[in-house]
Amino acid sequence: ISVCCPKHKRKTYRTMMINYFCKDEKYIFCTCGSRVNVLEISTGKIVHCIEHDDQEDITSFALSCDDEMLVTASRALLLKQWDWRQASCTRSWRAIHTIPVASMTFDSTSTLLATGGCDGTIKLWDVVKQYCTHNLKGSSGVVHLVEFHPDIKRLQLFSSSLDCGIRLWDLRSSQCLVVLQSHYSAVTSLSFSPDGDTMVSSGRDKICTVWDLKTRQAKRTVPVYEAVEGVVLLPENTDLSEIGVKSKDLHFITAGSKGVLRVWEASSARCVHTQSLPSTLTSEEEEDEEQDSPRSLTYLFHLPESSRLATVTAEHNILLYQLPGLSTQQQFVGYSDEVLDVKFLGKGDTHIVVATNSCQLKVFELLTNSCQILYGHTDTVLTLDVFRKGSLFASCAKDRGVRVWQMDGDGQVRCVAQGCSHTNAVGSISCSRMKASFIVTGSQDCTVKVWDLPAEFPTAGEEIHQLTARATEKAHDKDVNSVAVSPNDKLLASGSQDRTAKLWSLSGDGTVGLLGVFRGHRRGVWAVCFSPVDQVLASSSADGTTKLWGLQDFSCLKTFEGHDASVLKVVFVSRGTQLLTSGSDGLVKLWTIKTNECVKTLDAHQDKVWGLHPSRKDDRMVTGSADSNITVWADVTEEELAEEQAKQEDQILKQQELSNLLHEKKYLKALGLAISLDQPHTVLTVIKAIREGENSSQLLEKTVLKLRVDQKESLLRFCAVWNTNARNCQDAQAVLQVLLTHLPPEELLQYQGARTHLEGLIPYTERHMQRIGRLLQASMFLNYMWQKMRVAGATSG
Repeated sequence: ISVCCPKHKRKTYRTMMINYFCKDEKYIFCTCGSRVNVLEISTGKIVHCIEHDDQEDITSFALSCDDEMLVTASRALLLKQWDWRQASCTRSWRAIHTIPVASMTFDSTSTLLATGGCDGTIKLWDVVKQYCTHNLKGSSGVVHLVEFHPDIKRLQLFSSSLDCGIRLWDLRSSQCLVVLQSHYSAVTSLSFSPDGDTMVSSGRDKICTVWDLKTRQAKRTVPVYEAVEGVVLLPENTDLSEIGVKSKDLHFITAGSKGVLRVWEASSARCVHTQSLPSTLTSEEEEDEEQDSPRSLTYLFHLPESSRLATVTAEHNILLYQLPGLSTQQQFVGYSDEVLDVKFLGKGDTHIVVATNSCQLKVFELLTNSCQILYGHTDTVLTLDVFRKGSLFASCAKDRGVRVWQMDGDGQVRCVAQGCSHTNAVGSISCSRMKASFIVTGSQDCTVKVWDLPAEFPTAGEEIHQLTARATEKAHDKDVNSVAVSPNDKLLASGSQDRTAKLWSLSGDGTVGLLGVFRGHRRGVWAVCFSPVDQVLASSSADGTTKLWGLQDFSCLKTFEGHDASVLKVVFVSRGTQLLTSGSDGLVKLWTIKTNECVKTLDAHQDKVWGLHPSRKDDRMVTGSADSNITVWADVTEEELAEEQAKQEDQILKQQELSNLLHEKKYLKALGLAISLDQPHTVLTVIKAIREGENSSQLLEKTVLKLRVDQKESLLRFCAVWNTNARNCQDAQAVLQVLLTHLPPEELLQYQGARTHLEGLIPYTERHMQRIGRLLQASMFLNYMWQKMRVAGATSG
């Protein structure tokens, strides 16, 4: 490898507040700081990015029902209207609110915009005529929810604030008609029936209330036993028997702190269906984790066109479910947090598995960006390793556990084995290389453990296999940061915070024996890696160096210095002839071992690069960083060599063609071809050839004036280069004479860089004039002396 370029990059589109879906359901709108990112659902890519110039965070935004207008509100108390397809701001105005806007929504006609402020007021705006139509006062505290009645003829607005009531406003009189009291905590969402006479409200007080909007009374209070963030009324006249809808009564679906969608029958207040999710937690653990569970849902949307539901999780993941079965259709991870490790996965490296600052693992399909979220660990996953065939991988975490996962032919991943016997966080893991027979883990408890794997893993539906450690060894005096298994599965290397790396033997009977210690690093060792071809071990350290060690005598063979901070990862590539290292400085470096030379530095991250993994074919690598970005790099060495070779061949052909044109005295074509090569010396050769012929001045003038404007621009630039040399100044001046004589100054000044070139010509031209002046004086004096000598000679004769 000599050249790499980023092929694919995962960017954050963190979902911090209410998302919006286009009417055609092709795009999702999400906020991330001062930006609104537009995500294309089919590809999972950000296609538009709308950003405030003042860099102020967006506090709320709304998309009009006709998908034409996007309005954002920022902490600077400005409302901005956008043409989101062009990412251009069409108008902006002051929000009038005294403190930031907390919520906003459009009516069904896309002409009225309601904004709820943290100051307890609600403003209504006519976005067509561009003025404020209403100023509704009376709410207590932050107005976090505003919603128009779907029947615009009623001209009604619903709002909720800190007093937990739902206010119904009559927009004809600007009066509050009634305050609907039922909830004792924040009201999170409202959903209306198609006829507009029934409404369901949800709250964090673990209840949903069904309202009769004709009588403005609560018809039913449904206890749902979880803090609900979103509620959606299920469509009528649709067969939803798969999710427990057996009657024509009103049914609604809730999303909340438990992280599952549940279907409720309003008339009986019964839960008729609970979505099943893969889980390894017991019911008691789920009760304990409910409050801070990363699975908890923060938003719920109904997409009627495609008959889907969309949810957003507490970890900013977007999940799309297909009705009527609530099967998972797509998942997008909006925010990766700090990426701690990343590995290629799948037989053709079609996926990547990512460990972030989370107890979940994320498996991305590189082609579509679709994500599968893996649950199992109960604390932050620290590192990963993949077996040789690519469909089996292992993970370890702060929960002191280790898990083995398997990917099936459809790309679905499930946990097949788990073990837990370390007494502290497990920070390093390595898989056997020959076949999937064992894994090795290193922990903050200073021990290394070897775990045997079963010959066959349990199939789906069977109990997860429980791993037991066949060997445990007190390996170091401090945390074990890295472990690596040799290509033949007979050796084990470990690197520790105690500044040493150690080599161990792995015997068939399950014992681990110390063979030697590698000493030389001045700080903790972050990573160790065996060479795939030589008896060599590489180690990287917090002292900023990477070292190569001989396995026979444990001596340091080479030291690579170049990183300004800790070197966090090291791997061999190019059949063991090169090294890739990543560091705390955000850089990835490629080293040639034979010459100790850093041949390439890749700068695509802004923070520590924890994850670094090459593909099995060595044609790609993936990096993951604490800046939340994951980058897939492609090796473009062969492409660049082929491109360079093609360029050279093209140059040779053009040089031959140029020689033929000069021989045939086709000077105009020759000059045009020479200029296209962008080689001043080649163009000078053509100019000299023209000036050597008969009637050179007329021929030069005729040829130069027939050139295109862009060719004349290049010729002027070349003249400035030639004029710096006394040998070529006459040719430069001859071309300049033609240009200055026949082209008006106005046209010359329009040429790109003309002023700069002319300013560069003046001092050298003056110097040449002075030199020619001195030469002329000397020649006249010589002529005078010659004349006198002739006269004297004649007299004496």
